[in-house]
Amino acid sequence: MKKVLVAGATGYLGKYVVREFKQQGFWVRALVRDKKKLGEPGPFGEPAVLDCADEIFVGEATKLDTLGRVCDGVNVVFSSLGLTHQKDGLTFQDVDYQGNKNILDQAVRVGVQKFIYVSVFNARLMEHLAIVRAHEDFVTALGDSGIPHTIIRPTGYFSDISEYFKMAEFGRVYLIGNGDNRLNPIHGADLAKVCVDAVVGLKDEIPVGGPSAYSQRKIGELAFSALGKPPKVSTIPLGLAKTAVNLTRLFNKHTAELFEFFVTGAEHDMVAPPYGIHGLAAYFRELSVQSSRKG
Repeated sequence: MKKVLVAGATGYLGKYVVREFKQQGFWVRALVRDKKKLGEPGPFGEPAVLDCADEIFVGEATKLDTLGRVCDGVNVVFSSLGLTHQKDGLTFQDVDYQGNKNILDQAVRVGVQKFIYVSVFNARLMEHLAIVRAHEDFVTALGDSGIPHTIIRPTGYFSDISEYFKMAEFGRVYLIGNGDNRLNPIHGADLAKVCVDAVVGLKDEIPVGGPSAYSQRKIGELAFSALGKPPKVSTIPLGLAKTAVNLTRLFNKHTAELFEFFVTGAEHDMVAPPYGIHGLAAYFRELSVQSSRKG
């Protein structure tokens, strides 16, 4: 039986990946920082890690002394580890680069057979951004390691697109630019299949998106439709959005860097080769059902 370490196991994608590896017959070790999250399904319907993992390894990727023998006995390492909410003053370079590099060093030590890493689609257009630079610094380190590897480059997660739904719940969706740029985000369950299938695949990189592409404006309209509300959409000129990024940077650098990532992404079409079966309209309807139960 193949054995895999999943880093980022309690994140949106990680939970689906743990389940997919298990369903495809792998023995799964999940690296987690907080045991409290293990038994909880995710807020977007993700499966609970505790129901799928064979072994839980508690450690912090940014603290090398907590990783011990995290890669011992595994054939494959998968990582979607990355910084979302700022904690303890950590930066993207601390987590997205150095945290993954610490895991990679352990993988090199034991001689794993494959390393699967989730980075960013269209990274070449955004390498000036801190979050993308940290990802790509690790991609370089992974390439230099000599370990066979595959870089997965998704256009965006459905969980990210849920921000449109949250805005619609409050009554108005705000778009960056004119709202005409297109993207094909991908559901975590579909992306998990791509990641697990990459273990036996031969590609060094896999750009991937969901089965359908939408304009930003259409995504907003789908969110309102799921809520049974007439669409109310406003646009924010790119120049104004960039000014807001700079002002935010004065108070919260991390939030500004995340905001800048989304603003920059909105300047370009983000459409990759399509994959999967999950559509955004159905996803928004699921969120609407969840919201009505809470309310």
